[in-house]
Amino acid sequence: MTNVQPRADLATLPSYVPGRVIPGAIKLASNEVAGGPLPSVAKAIGQAAAEIHRYPDTGCGELTERLAAKLGESPERIAIGCGSVTLCQQMIQALCTEQDTVVFPWRSFEAYPIVTQVVGAQQVRVPLTPGHAIDLDAVAAAVTPTTRLVFVCTPNNPTGTLIRKQELNRFLDAVPTNVMVVLDEAYWEFVDDADAPNGLEIARERENVAMLRTFSKAYGLAGLRIGYCVAPEHVAAALRKVYIPFSVNHIAQAAAVASLEAEDELFERVRVIKDERIRVRDELLALGYDVPETQANFVWLPLGERAVAFNEHCLSHKVIVRAFAGDGARVTVSTPEENDVFLAAARSFSR
Repeated sequence: MTNVQPRADLATLPSYVPGRVIPGAIKLASNEVAGGPLPSVAKAIGQAAAEIHRYPDTGCGELTERLAAKLGESPERIAIGCGSVTLCQQMIQALCTEQDTVVFPWRSFEAYPIVTQVVGAQQVRVPLTPGHAIDLDAVAAAVTPTTRLVFVCTPNNPTGTLIRKQELNRFLDAVPTNVMVVLDEAYWEFVDDADAPNGLEIARERENVAMLRTFSKAYGLAGLRIGYCVAPEHVAAALRKVYIPFSVNHIAQAAAVASLEAEDELFERVRVIKDERIRVRDELLALGYDVPETQANFVWLPLGERAVAFNEHCLSHKVIVRAFAGDGARVTVSTPEENDVFLAAARSFSR
């Protein structure tokens, strides 16, 4: 019997819960787009597959240059990661020690507490408002001299609620400049509110703000794992230092480059999802569900203790949603046909 034991604190670490896959069921649990990669991107993936006997460019040079040109940014301010979730962990590794705290709203992206504990930093969770939105005043009040990092997810996952420009600027004015604020904009491409802040612009204006975006959602590359961060040069350099070499593979890099060149196709697909988002929410409201306004590609049903029962009911109708026990259920907005199957299940659920 071995005497080698894992860290004792890992016994309390919650596991990340991926969306389930059940043959024949419609998966609306992981905020994926149903259409898969765009045709030109699929072609680039096929071509890149012929080179997988070579190591990938660990510095993601071509993608960094393409992003810099697209965003109007310096390449030195860009860091690429194996999905934006890995960049969240790299950010904590680069900025925090075990004496430092990371502040984030809760409920929000479920990886925040996991990556914080894995790195060894302390965490502070700040409850959402009764309307399921991020309470930025409470987040600001939770910042202390030990705080090094704050995550702000907008639109918030899993509630879909959006932070507006004025409230975000008021919050940033209140946060000390030695605290890094990470604006997690994984669902940026689905936002159409004219009053939505643009994390890229804010990261240019403020030296303690970084922005995260991903190719997993709107771009349809969830299975390839690639995201990016725009941050002050010294922070981006630190992210690259703690990056695991070669973790962003060659196919992912080629697909991301091709995706940047196919954005007309991309945003036509996004437009359809936005239209369906309105229809799905309106129908749920008409059925009597409480559904906060969403700017993402999903809706949130704050069902409380009925969340698990709703999940099981949907499964019985061959629909997989993402239930958060005691809180609610998050449901991806998909194609009209798949959304109709979900709405039929929601219609027959007894609350």
